Amino acid sequence: MDVQLKRWFRSLTTAFFRDAMGFLLLFDLTNEQSFLNVRNWMSQLQIHAYCENPDVVLCGNKCDLADQRAVSEEEARELAEKYGIPYFETSAANGLNVNKVVDVLLDLVMKRMERCVDKSWIPDGTVRANGPLNPDSSENSDRNKCAC
Repeated sequence: MDVQLKRWFRSLTTAFFRDAMGFLLLFDLTNEQSFLNVRNWMSQLQIHAYCENPDVVLCGNKCDLADQRAVSEEEARELAEKYGIPYFETSAANGLNVNKVVDVLLDLVMKRMERCVDKSWIPDGTVRANGPLNPDSSENSDRNKCAC
């Protein structure tokens, strides 16, 4: 891939990061380089995502190709533990764990949203619409970050 195409792809993907509430981060179990790229993708998510610590589920795809495997389950689990995120092995070919991964990510996002809603209530019974009641508050200094 030439440099210009890589730049275009990066700008496109980071634009999508901004509005997403959760991410499925997939790598190819038969391709060690795709696994090594997970660290870079995690840093990109942390830099460009709407929330400071976005909800991420790591997926090693192509688990149906055991004879071509280049990344062990242990290596992948260790990396997921390092980032504090769930890990699943999936197969797009036969659908193994695909629904489960989506359900886990949706649960994480819904829990985050519930925490945000809970924080939006204040003691006098009114609801904050978009952040703190005091617009001069330091909490409001970074509008790109999730309040959760």
